[in-house]
Amino acid sequence: MTTYDSAFGYVSAHGAPLVDLLDPQPGEKIIDLGCGTGAFSAEIAERGAEVLGLDGSAEMIAQAAARHPGLSFSVADAHDFTTSESFDAVASNAALHWMTRDPDAVIARVHEALRPGGRFVAELGGAGNCAELIVAMQTAWRVFGLPEPDLPWYFPSPAEYATKLEDGGFTLRLLEHADRPSRMVEGPDGAADWVRAYAPGALAEVPPELVEPLLARVNELAAPALRRESGWVADYVRLRFAAIRKPDGATPMPDGPL
Repeated sequence: MTTYDSAFGYVSAHGAPLVDLLDPQPGEKIIDLGCGTGAFSAEIAERGAEVLGLDGSAEMIAQAAARHPGLSFSVADAHDFTTSESFDAVASNAALHWMTRDPDAVIARVHEALRPGGRFVAELGGAGNCAELIVAMQTAWRVFGLPEPDLPWYFPSPAEYATKLEDGGFTLRLLEHADRPSRMVEGPDGAADWVRAYAPGALAEVPPELVEPLLARVNELAAPALRRESGWVADYVRLRFAAIRKPDGATPMPDGPL
C-alpha cells in the first residue's frame, strides 16, 4: 500500500534511506525518537540539522553519548516525553514497534513536540513482521508445555496506523507496507540467536535447563522457511510513513457540499 505527496520530494518509501525521506535541512530541529545508540541521529546531524536523540534506555543513551559526543541525547519515555520548544520534525527508525504500552500516547506526544506543519517520518515493523519467527517461537513454547511467550512488539497494519495518525492530528502524506527479507546478523545460530537478541524477556520466563533445547526446537521449526544456503534470513515486513502535523484549529471537511 503506497500513497505519495510531493511535499516530501520524489523519494520512494521502499528502499531509499529513511534519512532521505526525512530530508533534514540545515538548522532544522529534529527529534530522533527511540534513538538507541545514536546511529540514525548521526545521519540526521550530517545533513546540518540540530538533532536531539531520545530513548527510554539509560544504557543506550550512555552508549550514544559516548559514540557521538557532539550530539544531544536524553533519557525519555516516548509515551510521556515533553519538550520546552517546538521541533521541525520527529523521526524514528525501527523503534516505534517497541513502544507497546500505548501507541496512541506516543503519537500524541509527537504531535505536541512538533510545530504546526512539522513532519513525522518513521519506519517500524508492520503487520506480518517476523511471522515465521513468531510462529516458530509459539510452537516451540507449546511443544515444551510452556505458557504462550510474552512478545514485546507492536506490528500494526497500514490501515490501523493510518487511522491512528489521522485521529492523532496528522495528515498522512506517504505510507508503504512492504516485505523486506533481511540477512540475520544477530549471531551464527540463526533463529535461536534472533530470539536471544530480540525476545530476552520471553526467555527469562523459561526454566534455565529448557532454554537451549527450546531454542534448538525454534531453529528446527523456522529452518524450512528461513534458512538458505547463504545463511539465515529474517522475514521482515516494514511499515514506512511520512505525515504532517495539521495546523492548529484544523477541522475535518464536511461530508456534504458546502
